[in-house]
Amino acid sequence: MEIQEIPGGVTAPKGFTAAGVHCGIRKNKSKKDLALVFAEKPCDAAAVYTQNKVKGAPILVTKRHLADGKARAIICNSGNANTCNADGEEKAREMCRLAADALHIAPEDVVVASTGVIGQVLPIEPIRDHVGTLAAHLSVDGADAAEEAIMTTDTRPKQAVVECKLGGKTCRIGGMAKGSGMIHPNMATMLSFVTTDADIDAAMLQKALRAAADKSFNMVTVDGDTSTNDTLAILASGLAGNARITEEDADYLLFEQALENVLIRLARMVAGDGEGATKLLTCVVEGAADEHTARVVAKEVVGSSLVKAAMFGSDANWGRVLCAIGYAPVDVDVKKVDVSFSSVAGKVDVCRRGAGIDFSEDDASSVLMRNEVVIHIALHMGEATATAWGCDLTYDYVKINGDYRT
Repeated sequence: MEIQEIPGGVTAPKGFTAAGVHCGIRKNKSKKDLALVFAEKPCDAAAVYTQNKVKGAPILVTKRHLADGKARAIICNSGNANTCNADGEEKAREMCRLAADALHIAPEDVVVASTGVIGQVLPIEPIRDHVGTLAAHLSVDGADAAEEAIMTTDTRPKQAVVECKLGGKTCRIGGMAKGSGMIHPNMATMLSFVTTDADIDAAMLQKALRAAADKSFNMVTVDGDTSTNDTLAILASGLAGNARITEEDADYLLFEQALENVLIRLARMVAGDGEGATKLLTCVVEGAADEHTARVVAKEVVGSSLVKAAMFGSDANWGRVLCAIGYAPVDVDVKKVDVSFSSVAGKVDVCRRGAGIDFSEDDASSVLMRNEVVIHIALHMGEATATAWGCDLTYDYVKINGDYRT
């Protein structure tokens, strides 16, 4: 059952190449803005998407293309979301056609995604003019360039790879993600593309992806805003040579666990790189009556603006944690709740059975000043647990979003 974390990105699994170039959608010529991932053979594929009623045109096109559970390429631009545009679907289909022509595959085998400003018309000319160059740059060394090309307000890349044995064969799962603001996923992520060389059919791939997303990206919040373009897609080349996974056997369970590892690592990177953030917040809820309760409480706490602001100020204002638990839409006996904060600087208990206890403010401040803080909550109502991730709320979040469009 060993899962090993190794360096790399979406080209680490067998059969995948990637590239990223600057095509001109973004004004900053030093920033890549068009990415491509390509598989040397047709892949089983799956995806989950935003549940926002307003959906980017690329999602509508990608859903149709993945209806048969097959794909071979992913094309994605940054700088423009291609959302709420009268010609949005036409542009998304054209992106697929352009990529398909450059790769000599069918347009229906292309996953398309866009990220950036909502409501501005996507210029197709820069993509048309550079897709040939993009395809020519495809390489097993192209994962970093592809990752850079999908980033918007991200300050650092987000990639993860794991390796495990399925049926005695070494299999890899590699992923990349972008996301910094407008992060409050619901059955999806911001943008994340995952590849694997495991041989697994599309139905089981979809099942594993949903399960892993629920424990990773669906437990992340930066600002409470669910994006219009959230897409998490995975392609499986099958080139590892393992016996094809078609049911929930031991190999499937290991694959799901390995996929969950990759997505949790990416989710933590997204939370820690929240717009203007200085701290990664982790909320661990224990002793819940059921997993749903634990998940809801954990996400409410890391999503609370008052909790996030207190963490920015290194203020052990545990009353804000209790407040967030209190308005969570689940049954909790607040008179049983314990709360503590921890970091590499130590741990401090601040609340016992729903009431404050004596603690050193200096010690608490020292704990909370670190760049990763864990909020521990014990509900004492059962055995279920859950973990959610978020970040602090800083002055820079408003600065970034005050003039994001202009």
